[in-house]
Amino acid sequence: MSEEQAKLDIIQGRTALGIELGSTRVKAVLIDSSHTPVASGGYDWENRLEDGVWTYRWSDVWSGLTESFRKLADDVRNRYGTELKTTGSIGISAMMHGYIALGGDREPLVPFRTWRNTTTERAAALLTEKFGFNIPLRWSVAHLYQAMLNGESHVRDVKFLTTLAGYVHWKLTGRKVLGVGDASGMFPVDSKTNDYHAGMIAKFAEITAPLKRDLVLTDILPKVLIAGDDAGSLTEEGARLLDPSGHLEAGIPFCPPEGDAGTGMVATNSVAERTGNVSAGTSIFAMIVLERDLSKIYTEIDMVTTPAGKPVAMVHCNNCTSDIDAWIRLFGEAVSMWGHEVRKPELYDAMYAKALEGDEDAGGVLSYNYYAGEPITGFDEGRPLLARLPDGRFTLANVMRSALYSAMGTLKIGMDILTEKERVYLDKLLGHGGFFKAKGVGQKLMASALGVPVAVMESAGEGGAWGIALLAAYSRRKAAGETLESYLSNKVFDKIISESAEPDEDNAKGFAAYMERYSRGLAIERAAVEHLK
Repeated sequence: MSEEQAKLDIIQGRTALGIELGSTRVKAVLIDSSHTPVASGGYDWENRLEDGVWTYRWSDVWSGLTESFRKLADDVRNRYGTELKTTGSIGISAMMHGYIALGGDREPLVPFRTWRNTTTERAAALLTEKFGFNIPLRWSVAHLYQAMLNGESHVRDVKFLTTLAGYVHWKLTGRKVLGVGDASGMFPVDSKTNDYHAGMIAKFAEITAPLKRDLVLTDILPKVLIAGDDAGSLTEEGARLLDPSGHLEAGIPFCPPEGDAGTGMVATNSVAERTGNVSAGTSIFAMIVLERDLSKIYTEIDMVTTPAGKPVAMVHCNNCTSDIDAWIRLFGEAVSMWGHEVRKPELYDAMYAKALEGDEDAGGVLSYNYYAGEPITGFDEGRPLLARLPDGRFTLANVMRSALYSAMGTLKIGMDILTEKERVYLDKLLGHGGFFKAKGVGQKLMASALGVPVAVMESAGEGGAWGIALLAAYSRRKAAGETLESYLSNKVFDKIISESAEPDEDNAKGFAAYMERYSRGLAIERAAVEHLK
């Protein structure tokens, strides 16, 4: 589409705006009527460990939203010579799971407890046992029940429990709703009804009755919506929250707010059976759309849904690229000592590419990228760690290969359950996120590690913000009866090119050897957690 046509779409409101609050960046993307990004804006942020809780400050949430929208509006003004006053639709996405509890005055009762917290082990284990359904540590119901078990006084004041996407959507529209994919990370969802599982709702009331908290779960959870449903519109108050300059008009329709896992599926066209994607950034998770139910409960596997309500097996790991980032910063600092400044993208590309020169098994170098706890391997806390054999090959290439291998280590453990124990078949995985930005490196190593082709689309760099913009466009334009799967395949991805990497036998054998060492070495990581305080 030409710039003139894109400008006309912007003026006439034939666009869709997607905003995603990711783990390291808030990003806004505006797409035209052909689903092509025509403007963007962003805001960098980081989670904080405060009083033992991984959190983001509420002020940062609104700074991130307003600043990313301001930069997007500036981009529109500079590129197309027009003011952004309206869009055809808007969607909000954010990190799944966690705990946001609000009182009757609409204000949060406690700091935002993110997905990265692992302090809910007792609650999650009890709920898993009683429900006969895996409840991960980061799910909202685990946080709520743990707060009840801890006797936290704020629980009796909770009037609304939601996720970050649901919270922002509510403040912008006044609607207490949530997309089914994000809702399935709060409380188990029944894919037959696309609503919270009624039997488990009743079971929760029975379990919590002795605690005498007078809390009715159905009164405080957001209403569940599926992709395409009406989720309200931008209020005057919401317009000023998003755009304090006053240019943005109220009344713009919204699609259901979704989690980053769901928008990642949309952004990679992985919403149909036998498709899957891997999102690899601060955390790493795989989303596999199932053809049939799993044979049993696995604590390593979360059962969630697509934004359209189809059952999904999710392998979620708390740690991915943070340790890689730390090593690259260190090497960049070393280079700068001699007066050489290397641009960040060039430094990342070079360091990732260096990993491909390393030994297939990383030459006796072993890394643990555990900045936070890692439930799949049983860790409540983490300590980034590097170990090596005395006769190993301690080279830059092997340090980088070990760091990249470590980023996939816990994912491999969970994926083996699906592919080897449950015989889940995948044609290929679609990758997106920072791990795949260095062209051809992350996807090549992951294909060999997981034993399945890994493809990266040319659109993958837009990520979840583009994914929620697509959901907003679908909500506005869908024809009667058109499924999300059909809409994406026939109207969005029919011309998008992807590059695929096939598993390599030597790399696969090397990664398998690395994982044997990794599994045995978990005792080293456990000792580090115990003794490094």
